[in-house]
Amino acid sequence: MTAIAQERIWTAALLVIGDEILSGRTQDANLAYIAKWLQVQGIRLKEARVVIDDMAAIGAAVTALSAAYDYVFTTGGIGPTHDDITVDAIAAALGVAVVVHPRAREILAGYYGDKLTDARLRMARVPEGAELIDNPRTMAPGIRIGNIFIMAGVPVITQGMLASLDGKLEGGAPVLSRSVGAWTQESQAAATLLAVEKANPGVQIGSYPFWRQGKTGANFVLRATDEAQLASVAAALIAALAEVGIEAVDGEI
Repeated sequence: MTAIAQERIWTAALLVIGDEILSGRTQDANLAYIAKWLQVQGIRLKEARVVIDDMAAIGAAVTALSAAYDYVFTTGGIGPTHDDITVDAIAAALGVAVVVHPRAREILAGYYGDKLTDARLRMARVPEGAELIDNPRTMAPGIRIGNIFIMAGVPVITQGMLASLDGKLEGGAPVLSRSVGAWTQESQAAATLLAVEKANPGVQIGSYPFWRQGKTGANFVLRATDEAQLASVAAALIAALAEVGIEAVDGEI
């Protein structure tokens, strides 16, 4: 990599879409998480906007942000109901048609089976030419078209989509990961995870619960660009969990 490439600062913007955010009925929980995730990827979040569920407003904002920054992430408005218009608005702004992505249809059919309704099939609609973003939580995929990433508004779903993009965006240093596993309920470790993450800027900790062998457990995935820092924070997390009575191991369970 050349010195010029190393000095290149990659930038991103977030567009939060939804009347419920602006009305105060719902508080946005994605901004902080996305900002931290981007930081770990070596990309700086430079701007965040909130717009109503309106075709023109969404289109204008996406067009402006896409031209100004390397990446644009949108959250909200890609569900199964008639008022989820984000895909239509972005397609219109880009001057392309809305189509049913064959792979998205296949994923949804496999997940819902004979319960795949026309409403749920709406979640397979994409701007023509788009790629899919994996969604490990509910399977309905996110969407990438050009430098625009269209994601769900529900935080846990958004976080799963982001995890599938780890290290895949051109930006700063490659992202490394390290896991810590424990047989514990996710909620019992939440405060400890937050404290360790807060004490270690540049490291992001994701929590992935599971049910196995009749027991509840969770794998905590640490992400950073420095291998030595990852090892140090993994050890600190194991020690911090032990202090609250949770036995954890280095590596996935």
